[in-house]
Amino acid sequence: MIISNSLELHTPQFRVLSDDQCRELYSAALECLERVGIQVHNAAARDLLVAKGARVDGHISRIPAKLVKQAVASTPHEFTIWGRDGKHEMRVALDRVHFGPGPTCTYFIDPKTGERRKARRGDAGMVAKVCDALPNIDYIMGLSLFDDVTPALAPVYEFAEELANSSKPIVAWANTPETFRDIYEMAVAVAGGEETLREKPIFAYFTTYESPLKLADGPLANMMQAAERGIPVVCLGGPTVGLESPFTGASALVLHLASALAALTVVQLHVPGAAMAIGGLPSMMDLRTARPSYGSPEASLHTAACVDLARFLELPFMGTAGASEAKRVDAQAGAEAALQVMLSALSGASLVHDIGFLDCADIGSLSYLVLVDEIIGMAARVMRGVEVNTKTIMLDLIEKVGPGGTFINQAESASLCRREAWVPTVLDRNPYNIWMGKGSLTSEELVAAKVNRILETHQPAPLQEEAEARIEAILAEAEAREKRV
Repeated sequence: MIISNSLELHTPQFRVLSDDQCRELYSAALECLERVGIQVHNAAARDLLVAKGARVDGHISRIPAKLVKQAVASTPHEFTIWGRDGKHEMRVALDRVHFGPGPTCTYFIDPKTGERRKARRGDAGMVAKVCDALPNIDYIMGLSLFDDVTPALAPVYEFAEELANSSKPIVAWANTPETFRDIYEMAVAVAGGEETLREKPIFAYFTTYESPLKLADGPLANMMQAAERGIPVVCLGGPTVGLESPFTGASALVLHLASALAALTVVQLHVPGAAMAIGGLPSMMDLRTARPSYGSPEASLHTAACVDLARFLELPFMGTAGASEAKRVDAQAGAEAALQVMLSALSGASLVHDIGFLDCADIGSLSYLVLVDEIIGMAARVMRGVEVNTKTIMLDLIEKVGPGGTFINQAESASLCRREAWVPTVLDRNPYNIWMGKGSLTSEELVAAKVNRILETHQPAPLQEEAEARIEAILAEAEAREKRV
């Protein structure tokens, strides 16, 4: 976790938007929802909105500004997700920046062969195991979309693997109300009961809105289910700038905020005070391919602006970093991740996901996950800033050593080395001759070696036998249900 708060902690920080600009964009988003409206494809959600004064015409709901403002006021400024061991406590709040992978990559880089192949069962377990071992990864997402299980049950199998291979908090997705209930029941089994899970949720539910201005049926149903059960909700979306919004950052920010606030309004009408984070990635459309460009500077700029809007509204926020259009872990992947991670840390986003994404979210890579973990470590050191006081100035020691002296043999100074100096684990700092003697390994080879070392040696804390048996039973029941459909 990185703490980013320039006022209280004197860490570096920057802003894209002023308060006046945030106020203007918020006003425009409210006007958009009231004047243009948003597609709401869930009947129960539309009924909630109508009961509170929204105008509904078919699937289009026009939501009064007063209703949205009440929802914003009702949403907690922060919430906590726990690891299943009770030791990993992730407080989701602005200026406490937590990093994790992303979900649903169709392809996966095989850590043994290096081949790009279809994602399959077992990949999410490997992702969870690697994340469990990495010091700068705070929560788990699957980085894969299984191709060899009953399709509707992919998120359920993924969640089972994540539970078995890490004690860190999980951010889970579900494609239907039934699969959300499967995931919830697994979490109940691991937590030791529904009340225990409500008190200390070990996962958050992640979903997306569609751009422009569309809330689908299944995600809305699952958000309301999660809120009922005390499970935090994260709702994130685009738009792709130029394709799903006009070619201006301001218009994309308005469409993002309007959609996210509409989802938040439904959740707060259903369960006032429910824990929820909004999220946004208004990425620029690539002018040559029309694909969203995760690695573009505009994506990082717009996401940092989204954080400013969330801070203005005092809402937790999920952003993106460690996602590249590169097809392998190369110079492009490193450059794009470095910019994204640093801007995410500086902006103070609550949750930052998609670490490990290559090829515009189509390929999951454990090697990229390891490399970005290293980049996060560097960013964390920068964000700690420089502590300035009598103790750290150390003038007495400077006087003791005197002009022309050396400090490496001074215990008072040497004892601080590990706190003050960041030490890399895969980035090479050796002189050329030593580098040659160690095999002249490239960065790609070093991160791949670390991945395989973790997979071979790291041992996550095991699940209790009763919980493991219950998870297997839930999977069997879900398979039987799908066969009846």
